[in-house]
Amino acid sequence: MTEKQYCYKYPRPALTADSVVFGFDGADLNVLLIQRKNEPFEGDWAFPGGFMEIEETIEACAFRELREETGIIPAFMDQIGTFSAIDRDPRGRVVTVAFYTLVKLQDYQPEAADDAAHADWFRIDELPSLAFDHTKILRFALSKLKERLKQIANDQVQPVTSFSVPELQRLYEAVGNER
Repeated sequence: MTEKQYCYKYPRPALTADSVVFGFDGADLNVLLIQRKNEPFEGDWAFPGGFMEIEETIEACAFRELREETGIIPAFMDQIGTFSAIDRDPRGRVVTVAFYTLVKLQDYQPEAADDAAHADWFRIDELPSLAFDHTKILRFALSKLKERLKQIANDQVQPVTSFSVPELQRLYEAVGNER
């Protein structure tokens, strides 16, 4: 296969996917973070994510990056939104599409790999400072999670998780107490 060459008159932004993985342990809401191995923000904490490859969808990119950096493969991921602030990434013009998922924390033990130095769960009320615009992404993710839990409580959607009804009630209460 020959290498494709692309030449455009106008500059093109890069596209990334970031994944917010919420883990519920029965009492507290947690979020999965990776410690960045490389610049920019080397040593800082961020959501797993990275650049989309030319032959994949943005959804496939989100799953691939999460698997490569943490070893985690969730049952589902829902899109949070697109984040395109001009200065969100010091490497250049980068737009990200963010996703979120919810898992039982005890079922997923992250293992850092690829460009993640460490991967670990953090209680949502005890987070380190986050790289890029990930604090903003987290706010949107929490809002989407709350909305999803309300829909489940009102029987508008089926739960896509393996949480029991009492666990979902405790989760709803835990999320309601967050930012």
